[in-house]
Amino acid sequence: MKRSDFLKSAAVLSFGGILAKGIGVLYRIPLTGLLGGYGMGLYHMAYPLFCVLLTFSSAGIPSALSRMIAHDVARGRESGQTLRTAFRLFALLGLCGTALMCLFAPYMSAMQGDEELVPCYFALAPAVFLVALIAVFRGYFQGKNDMSPTALSELVEEVVKSVLGLYFASRYAQTPAKAVAFCLFAVTLSEGCALLFLLGKSRGEPRKRTLSARRVSGTEILFTVLPVMAATALLPLSQTVDSVLLVRLLRAQTPRAVTLYGLFSGGALSLVSLPATVCYGLSAASVPAVSRAYALGNEEEGRTRAVFSLFLTLLFAVPCALGLFFLARPIVTLLYGGLAREETDALVSLVKTVSVSAVSLAGVNTLAACLTGMDRAKQAAFSMFVAVCVKFALQFALVPRFSVGGAGIAANACYLVAFFLDLYYTVKKKRGKRHDHGHRFGNEKRGRNGAGDRRHEEGAEGARAQYVARRGDLA
Repeated sequence: MKRSDFLKSAAVLSFGGILAKGIGVLYRIPLTGLLGGYGMGLYHMAYPLFCVLLTFSSAGIPSALSRMIAHDVARGRESGQTLRTAFRLFALLGLCGTALMCLFAPYMSAMQGDEELVPCYFALAPAVFLVALIAVFRGYFQGKNDMSPTALSELVEEVVKSVLGLYFASRYAQTPAKAVAFCLFAVTLSEGCALLFLLGKSRGEPRKRTLSARRVSGTEILFTVLPVMAATALLPLSQTVDSVLLVRLLRAQTPRAVTLYGLFSGGALSLVSLPATVCYGLSAASVPAVSRAYALGNEEEGRTRAVFSLFLTLLFAVPCALGLFFLARPIVTLLYGGLAREETDALVSLVKTVSVSAVSLAGVNTLAACLTGMDRAKQAAFSMFVAVCVKFALQFALVPRFSVGGAGIAANACYLVAFFLDLYYTVKKKRGKRHDHGHRFGNEKRGRNGAGDRRHEEGAEGARAQYVARRGDLA
């Protein structure tokens, strides 16, 4: 893939991400005013379990499937069979995720200490199935370096969610729990619309016959996705634990625990995740770009593309982090003007605390995608595991002392640890059979050019001598 093609693909997804995130930010301004601090707390307490089930039914699919499709394209293979097999496999996993969310809804709400969450979980549950199928289509198109279906489907999601969510929130504003449940149902409806859009795009796509085709089993796809799934599972799983652990730790200090958690998760973390969302185009475009380089045996070019992707990510994320730190109050006042003064002050402090995570989280997403393209998803999973362990340790140590500010410090440490570990694994060169093979091949080539007096050296030199001798006999 040429650098210009890579930049074009990244620009399409990034521009779509900017529009979608912009709509989402504008949506949250009136939504926060309609639901209030308690309603937003309920809204974001329902999401962690949803994210965990998405992880086990769909997370990692776009990146892993994109890598498989990119390999097929690089080698001239037909990729439709991969799409059909993946669709059947993850439709089943998505149905299982929806059923599990409905099953665990009463138990999870009891653990979180608020029974009002049960209908919220039921309203959001069908989205697990829908997102699994959406992820398959996005991975398919991204692997073919066609980023527009992903970008447009994200816009469809945000527009439908925002319009229906505001309608439901205003209609049931007097009963926050009911309003939250319907707002989450709007999320389900938005995913259904996005899936219909992608189905239409796939059916309208011209079919090209290739000389090479291969049958792909569900087992092969599953084992390709599993390492990527593990790399992406840990963060949402940790956020699910946060929705229980942080609320319990905060309740030991204040009766406003749910409100503070809502400000932290729905306010501060949402703002610092904005650069990562905008840079999603870079991470998504990095997978086929890096994967194709590795598929053709050019690992150095793959690493160069990964470093270039990270450079572009930081070029955008660093100014965003500085803006969040120095302009925290104007940003919070503009976006969350409906909050009480005390809640506004708390959110401003949180935004300043976690502003550094705007850089590290965006970098983690890009580097994890590059590691997937390099077939190093296991290393990305290890990095996130270490980072999550650091976060939990700091939460236990800091939240009782600094309240919700301690959770912000723990989040910063988590993303920084993951960032530097991922960076190490990205730039680290592979040492093993491929390198040795290249060395042996060089020896063979030199032997054919006249270095025959070294035939009796050990190891690869002896094999080279026999090979040259056979070539001479055939000649």
